[in-house]
Amino acid sequence: MLKSVRSVVQLRKFEFNGDKRRLAACGDLKDLRLLAKRNLPGGVFDYFDGAAEDEWSLANNSSAYSKFGLIPKVLRDVSQIDTATTIMGQPVPFPIALSPTGFTRIAHPQGELAVARVAGRNSLPFTLSTLGTRSIEEVAAVATGPLWYQLYVWRDRGLSRELVQRAKAAGYKSIMVTVDTSVFGRRERDVRRGFTLPPKIGLETFIDGIRHPRWTYKFITNEPITFSAVAGRSDVDGSKAINLSDYVNSQFDPTLSWKDLEWIREESGLPIMLKGIQCVEDAKTAASLGVDAIALSNHGGRQLDGAPAPIELLPSVIDAVGDSIEVLVDGGARRGSDVVKACALGARAVIFGRPYLYGLGAAGELGVQWALDHITSGISRTMALIGETSIKNLSSEIIIKR
Repeated sequence: MLKSVRSVVQLRKFEFNGDKRRLAACGDLKDLRLLAKRNLPGGVFDYFDGAAEDEWSLANNSSAYSKFGLIPKVLRDVSQIDTATTIMGQPVPFPIALSPTGFTRIAHPQGELAVARVAGRNSLPFTLSTLGTRSIEEVAAVATGPLWYQLYVWRDRGLSRELVQRAKAAGYKSIMVTVDTSVFGRRERDVRRGFTLPPKIGLETFIDGIRHPRWTYKFITNEPITFSAVAGRSDVDGSKAINLSDYVNSQFDPTLSWKDLEWIREESGLPIMLKGIQCVEDAKTAASLGVDAIALSNHGGRQLDGAPAPIELLPSVIDAVGDSIEVLVDGGARRGSDVVKACALGARAVIFGRPYLYGLGAAGELGVQWALDHITSGISRTMALIGETSIKNLSSEIIIKR
């Protein structure tokens, strides 16, 4: 009997690293999100997790993927799966890239540096935000993969010129122009909390800080958080607590139009991607003007609540522009199967931000890697399960509309 017990009872080796132990208990990105929610103060978590108004677009971005099913084919040799492709001429091992996110260091002190290191180890593009908390040069110093620079066009065009030229000098490969922020969306979680960047220390945040001692210790023992791209310009660098809505509306140029794209291309000398395309007409205009790529995006539901989900818009955009321009999808992807669906519908790649932010808030660099592994392993597994061996050969024939 003792011999039988020994054969079935084996004690699991205890993991002394708390972050690794907690990540091992995560089954999917929902679990990772909950872990980040436990680790972060409420206002910080809501800043990353929340969206505009009723947050309908936020929810629809993800749920829209369930409207598309995949048709499995069996008895195929799937011993070798090729997930590689190119994005804007750059070879990548998976059809994914990491979106720009602002004020990333409030999730973890390493912020963009941790994300860039993980992206580099996986040979995937990382996009640094204009509102990033590590500078163009700091990120370039640690990155080993392709870098893109996301540009908000400032009212001060000289500042915009300086940023894109610094990005080019530092080795960034393209400029991603965000085009859906002529005014700032109403993000009501932030309104209710009176949330500022960086977070103000008041009674509510003081109590929240006591409840999240690990985050609080890291926050107060690291250097102050600012918008590093414009560090030293006290009127715009975020060194003083700001209301982000007021900041965006006062600093970003609401006159930005199609005619400005050539100016951005001339100043940067780099390929241009437009992020924030939300209708077929604008996709066609971008293609006609020779833009290199577009990202279908509603800013993660953080701007216009009620805007179409990118994956819903994708088929009609592909019908309209064909292969005249690379089309990426930004927003809502939470599994590798979502990426496979988007590629089958014609997307060149999927870009995402919240999944890696959940990882960063949950366990720093280890959490970012967990999020990336979750998505990339899901791509390979889904490809095998549907009997497809190359991401480049995917087509709408494997999609069933529910």
